[in-house]
Amino acid sequence: MAVDRHRNPLFGPNRFKLGVFSANCDGGLTMSLAPERWKADWTDIVAMTRIADDAGLEFILPVAKWRGYQGKAKIYGRSFETLTHGAALGALTRNIAIFCTVHVPLVTPAFAAKAMATIDHVTNGRAGLNIVCGWNQEEFDLHGVTIDQDARYDHGLEWFRIWSKLLEGGPEFDWDGQFFHLKRLHTDPLTIQRPWPAVMSAGFSPKGRDFAAQAADVLFTNVTQLGQIPGVVGDIRDYMASRNRDISVFTMAHVVCRPTRREAEEFFHYFAEEMADEEGQNYYREKRGTTAGSGKTTVARPFDTRFHLATGKRYAGAYPGAFPLVGTPDDITAELVAMSEGGLAGSAIAFLDYLKEIPFFVQEVLPRLQRAGLRQPVSTG
Repeated sequence: MAVDRHRNPLFGPNRFKLGVFSANCDGGLTMSLAPERWKADWTDIVAMTRIADDAGLEFILPVAKWRGYQGKAKIYGRSFETLTHGAALGALTRNIAIFCTVHVPLVTPAFAAKAMATIDHVTNGRAGLNIVCGWNQEEFDLHGVTIDQDARYDHGLEWFRIWSKLLEGGPEFDWDGQFFHLKRLHTDPLTIQRPWPAVMSAGFSPKGRDFAAQAADVLFTNVTQLGQIPGVVGDIRDYMASRNRDISVFTMAHVVCRPTRREAEEFFHYFAEEMADEEGQNYYREKRGTTAGSGKTTVARPFDTRFHLATGKRYAGAYPGAFPLVGTPDDITAELVAMSEGGLAGSAIAFLDYLKEIPFFVQEVLPRLQRAGLRQPVSTG
């Protein structure tokens, strides 16, 4: 079946894709007590999304959360559910891809197929699915669901095969697998994107990468220093090539863009070091583990950044694994160019206060990326 995804900007012409990450959650991508941090008010989410849409950013990527990180700031304690969030934002935007993040242990393939088809029609072919197999058991305790840590990617892959088969269309079918036993599967309408919407996943382990090789168009991975990128991306490409796949590799970054480098670095130090929510960080480390890696590339948690290496301070208020894009518009442009040259195809970005900070990023960084050849001017037609 021919793939027809030309409406989805994730497959558009820009060499380096950019999207907004985690704005459906309070705190965004921080673990900070700073009072300026994102509150995730719906009106602010809409206003920020419209700015990103008008600016030509490729995607909105929410995080599916059911329990916060339990620190003093209670980051992620407030969050909007991503399928309904996606349908609402899809109706309010014109160009940007709207992703929904789904925990496969909580949503049946048939429900997800119907929901994603709905959002794809609402957006006229701009929907996307971020598949998460789950890692924090405490979040699933709210639903009475137990994650099998050893089998979660196998479960996710079977889920994806059912979901994608539903959206391919055709006659009703039964499914008798390892994890699912289903009767008379079908869905109508099908998605506008054929054979199904764009799919993202995140993973650093061999199982996570193998899942992406079989299910995803984009793999998110962690890099926190520019020097890591060629090795990480090269390792992933070798892994994918052994499975006859070519996949785009993205990362995530926290942006602090200011007119001067001193302003940016002082603000980063303020919210990520002085106002760090250590209790939230401790909760994350306890649940997430201390290392990430596979093959030739292993990275220790908490992830080292240039700020940690230069000062010895932890900057624990910044999310572990997020690349710190901190500096002037020229600084940030140079780092994004280096990311592209290292082999990354895009990044999800976050801000301490998305609505307050994204206009300056759009005004100053995007034109520089155009001049650098990474992005094209936004069409006004």
